[in-house]
Amino acid sequence: MRVREVPPCSAPYVGLDIGVAPVHAVDQRLVLPQTLDYGPSRPTLCRVKGSALPRFDRYVLSQLMVLFGFFALVLVAVYWVNRAVVLFDRLIADGHSAGVFLEFTALSLPGVIALVLPMASFAAAVYVTNRLMGDSELTVVQATGYSPWRLARPVAMFGLIVALMMSALTHVLVPASMAQLKEREVEISGSVSARLLREGAFLHPGPGVTFFIRDITPEGELRDVYLSDRRQDDREVTYTAERAYVVQAEEGPRLVMVSGLAQTLRPDTRTLSTTLFQDFTYDISTLIVQNQNLSLRPRHLPTWDLLTRPEAMAALTEVPRARINEELHGRFQQALLGLVAALIGFSTLLTGSFSRFGVGRQIVVAIFLLVLIKLVESAVTDPTRNSAALWPLIYLPSVVGIAMAVGVLHLAARPFRKPRGAAMTEVSA
Repeated sequence: MRVREVPPCSAPYVGLDIGVAPVHAVDQRLVLPQTLDYGPSRPTLCRVKGSALPRFDRYVLSQLMVLFGFFALVLVAVYWVNRAVVLFDRLIADGHSAGVFLEFTALSLPGVIALVLPMASFAAAVYVTNRLMGDSELTVVQATGYSPWRLARPVAMFGLIVALMMSALTHVLVPASMAQLKEREVEISGSVSARLLREGAFLHPGPGVTFFIRDITPEGELRDVYLSDRRQDDREVTYTAERAYVVQAEEGPRLVMVSGLAQTLRPDTRTLSTTLFQDFTYDISTLIVQNQNLSLRPRHLPTWDLLTRPEAMAALTEVPRARINEELHGRFQQALLGLVAALIGFSTLLTGSFSRFGVGRQIVVAIFLLVLIKLVESAVTDPTRNSAALWPLIYLPSVVGIAMAVGVLHLAARPFRKPRGAAMTEVSA
């Protein structure tokens, strides 16, 4: 068998002169080696001048990055819209403006991105591998001597890029956005305008209190105010006023009512007393109580503080040291999931041979392996939260995932074959 020479780094195929027509590659996007050789060294793909990567690696890596961006955009949009709907119902119903809603949705975006990036890397690896196999591109490259380990190199590089993105999110952007979100929640929980200043609506800012404003002028004057206070068992007081103002005093916000009437009903004696007033000050600070559940949590703290001052951070957040370790190492573990997901998606599909029916079974197996990794992650959650010394278990899901990918690649490189004796028996028969 003679090997036909082809021009360097330009031929779309390698022709084998064995008395039949040359074997053509299905897609000219792949650049195959110049010659086929039976020597000890494996063929390598051409390198582009000025590039440290072979052309095959650059081709696969570019495909992975494009599809990764697409899947990440779609998944972020789905998750973000779902979370925005929940925020809209909670914030707008409490009387907050659209600007507050947009601010909260923007601050929640880094957390959403960190959540979906591993899924996007898995989807990109599965899609690109499936397409390369469907177009016979992987088959042609494997025919030149590329092993599954060599084919996995651009996928591993892609996974490392995703892991770096995840690290920037989990260590910098997500804690900063969560801390800012916590600060804004504390601020708006005591907002007078959000809890009381709404036109044409009966509000209940506290148990036994009803408040109504007909109109609010651009100058901040409240017109036709109604306030009912039923917090005391022995009496019920109703205030009505033509005008009112909200002023900020040292003790807290006050409602100053002008030209109004106070009616006091005593149920025990069934008497009603009325009092006309020119101006009356009502303490509304008791109605604007900040949310007591807005305590600082480990996820709001920077990674550097968790790493260098774990005891101080545990005292600040009032949690055990084990929770600090879980949060710190969980950020590193979450970044590794991007690499693990990409390797599992690629290696599992590589075990399937070319088929007109696709690689549906391999995709199901890849999804099943990811589910197993999440089960391992759930299994180690309680032990790591209860014992600070068990923090290495946090990395167990990534270790298991990488072991799965290595095992599947080994299976793809050395598939199960019949024993040599059995094969000789069949031939002799």
